[in-house]
Parts: sequence; C-alpha cells; structure tokens
Amino acid sequence: MGTKVEKRIVVDVPVSTAYNQWTQFEDFPHFMDGVERMTQLSDDRLRWVAHIAGVRREWEAEILEQVPDSRVAWASTEGATNSGKVEFRDVGANRTELALTLEYQPAGVVEKVGDLLHVVGRQAEHDLKKFKEFIEHEGHATGALRESIPGTAGTAAGTGPAPETSAGTTTGEAEAAPRPYNRFEHPFDQTGGLVDLEGESDETADGENYSSGERRYRREGGGYIPPFTGSP
Repeated sequence: MGTKVEKRIVVDVPVSTAYNQWTQFEDFPHFMDGVERMTQLSDDRLRWVAHIAGVRREWEAEILEQVPDSRVAWASTEGATNSGKVEFRDVGANRTELALTLEYQPAGVVEKVGDLLHVVGRQAEHDLKKFKEFIEHEGHATGALRESIPGTAGTAAGTGPAPETSAGTTTGEAEAAPRPYNRFEHPFDQTGGLVDLEGESDETADGENYSSGERRYRREGGGYIPPFTGSP
C-alpha cells in the first residue's frame, strides 16, 4: 500500500511562466528542500537524489506526459518507487494554480504509510510555497522546456526527426534543394528573374563576373546579356 498526496497553490505569474520554470528540472533544489540534486539525462529522463522521510534515496524517472502550459507527469523507472504530476491552470489576472499530486511506495517495514503520508505531504506543501516565493521573486522563468513528450498531445512543432518524403529524403533535405525561380513570389521584380537573390558569387569564375540571375539565364540557353551601359 502506498501513499498519495495532493496539494495546490496559486502563484502570481502567468501560466506560461510557471510552466517554464517548473520544467527547468535541474533548478528543483532551489525550491525543493528534499531534493539534493536533479540531473536531466535527456528530454524525458531524470536522475533524482533526494531525502524522503529522512532517508537519502536515488532513482531515475521517466517523464510520461508533458503538455506545454498544461501538465507534466513522471514516474520512477528504478530505485525508489514513486510518481508525480503537476497541472497548471490559468485562474485569471496573470495568476496560475498549480495542482501537485505525489504517490510514493514505502520501502520495507521501516517506513510506515501513516508517517510517510504526513512527511511527504508536509514536504510537498513546503516545496510549493518555496516555488511560489522563487518564481514571484524572479518574475520570469530561468528557462523553458516547451517540447511535448510522446504519449501526450504530440511532438511540438519544429522538434523531433524530420519525416521522410516518398523519395526517401527528409522534409528538411527536400526544402533545402534549389527550386526554379517563380516571378510571382517576387511581384516587384521587373527583371524577369535576373535579379540576384542568392548572392553575387558561387565561388566559380562565372560567379565572380555574373550575378546569380545572369548565371541562371546563361545555363538555360539565354545567350549573352548586354551590360546596362555601353555597347554590346
């Protein structure tokens, strides 16, 4: 049988600020007295060193759910058996309610459920108050982890591996390939594509003497382009 603790607090900062600070996991020792050290091993793996009911414990945890400005949930994968969740709710006037839930399984006969419930509950309440003091004093978050974790609402835009196209290349590679000039993308270009949009030189002899537009025109069989002044 384990113990479950639920605590709430309202902080006087916007929900994005509260969330951004909470996801700076390695800052936990600044406001969690029971946490001696926190190491973020990867986007979804954490290494905890903490004192629980007077006993020093170490464990690794996996972030099971992470939705920006909404909630973060984690659970141990080895070591001390525990899990937690914090939810963020905008309560208006640039204020945010944090709802923290902690579950912990006593280790052996030394840790009694009733005693553990009291100790963990008191520590959780203290840590939330320290978090409130910390973020309200700072006025802004020290950083942010805005990515969603798999198993939630999806990966945040711009993160994760690029999807492959039917040709076997990634989307990023396809976008990097040169594409034909489209005059409709440049409505004020009256040169029919001869304007230099790519820089004067491509590190070739032609690049030193002709603009990118002129080089394109020559490659496409356009022939010689007379200079704007003088005679051909």
